[in-house]
Amino acid sequence: MKFKAGEIAHYLHGEVIGDQEVTVSTLSKIEEAKAGSLAFLSNPKYEHYLYESEASVILVSKDFTPRSGFKATLIRVEDSYQAFTALLQLVAEARRSEKKGIEQPSFLHETAEAGEELYFGAFAYAGRNVKIGKRVKIYPQVYIGDQVTIGDDTVIYAGARIYQDTMIGERCIIHSGAVVGSDGFGFAPQSDGSYQKIPQLGNVIVEDDVEIGANTTVDCGTMGPTIIRRGVKLDNLIQIAHNCEVGDHTVMAALTGLAGSSRVGRHCRFGGQVGLAGHLTIGDNVQIGAQSGVVKDIPSNQTVLASPAIEYKQAIRMYTVMRNLPQLRQEVIDLRKEIKTLEERISK
Repeated sequence: MKFKAGEIAHYLHGEVIGDQEVTVSTLSKIEEAKAGSLAFLSNPKYEHYLYESEASVILVSKDFTPRSGFKATLIRVEDSYQAFTALLQLVAEARRSEKKGIEQPSFLHETAEAGEELYFGAFAYAGRNVKIGKRVKIYPQVYIGDQVTIGDDTVIYAGARIYQDTMIGERCIIHSGAVVGSDGFGFAPQSDGSYQKIPQLGNVIVEDDVEIGANTTVDCGTMGPTIIRRGVKLDNLIQIAHNCEVGDHTVMAALTGLAGSSRVGRHCRFGGQVGLAGHLTIGDNVQIGAQSGVVKDIPSNQTVLASPAIEYKQAIRMYTVMRNLPQLRQEVIDLRKEIKTLEERISK
C-alpha cells in the first residue's frame, strides 16, 4: 500500500514541510531508510542521519529546527516517536485484518461460541463451552481449553496454550509459546521425604489491553485466580506463579519471575531478570532495576536495585565502595606494615 505525505499528515494531525504528493510504501529506521520509505527522528543523537537520509518522508517533532539542508519531506507532529508508533499500529492492524475465516483442519467444539470476523488457524483447537468475541485472531496450533472466554479484538499467536477456565479480556495479545493457566508449583512435603502434588483448582484472569510475550507462563491459582490487570505488558520468558496479582499498566522485562501469591501494584516497572520471593506486596509506581532480588515488601514510589534489593541511591553508593575495595585492601595491608614497623622501632 502507498500513502501520500499529505494523507499521512492528515492522519497524524501534522504539518507537511515539502512535497505533499510524495508517496511511501514502507516504514524504516532513519539510518537505514531508502527512497519510498518513511522514517522518524526523536533522538537528537540520530539527527545527522536526517541530512543524508534517502527517506522520502521523515517525521519530526514540532519543535525541531534543521541545522542543515535535507532532501526528505518532513512532517511536523506533536511527538514524532508516538506518531511513528501510531503508524506501526496501523500497519499491524491492516496485516491482521487480512486474516479471516476458519482454516482446516482445525477443531472448534460444537458448544463453542464465536463472534463475527473470527480467524481460526489450521490445527487450532477450542474445547467445550469456549466463548470467543468479535474480530478475534487465533493463529495455527493454538490450544484453547474448556470454558475459556476471549474478548473482542484479541490476538493469540501460533502455538500458545490457554488452559481451561481462563478469562481473557479485549484487545489482548498473546504471543507464540505462551502458556496461560498451567498448574502452579505446589507440592506438600511428606514424612518419607517425598512430595505430594497439591491440586491447582483456580484459574487465570487477564484483563483488557494486556500483552503476554513469547514463552511466558502465567500459572493458575491454587484456589481462586491469578490476575493480570488492565494494560499490563509482560516481555518474553517471564514466570508469574499461582495466585499472583499484577496491577494496572505494570511492565516487566524478560526473565522476570514472581513467586506465588505476590502482589504487584499499578504502574510499576521491572527490569530484566528481577526475582520476587513469595507472598510479597509491591506498592504502586515502584521501579526495580535489572537482576534485583526482592525479599521484602516495597512501599509505593520507590526505586530499588541489587540483590537483595535496596534503595537505589544506597545501592549506587555500595557499588562505588565495592569498586574501590581492591585499592582499600592494599591500603590496609600497607598501613599494617607501617604500624608493625613503628611498633618494632618503639620496642627497641
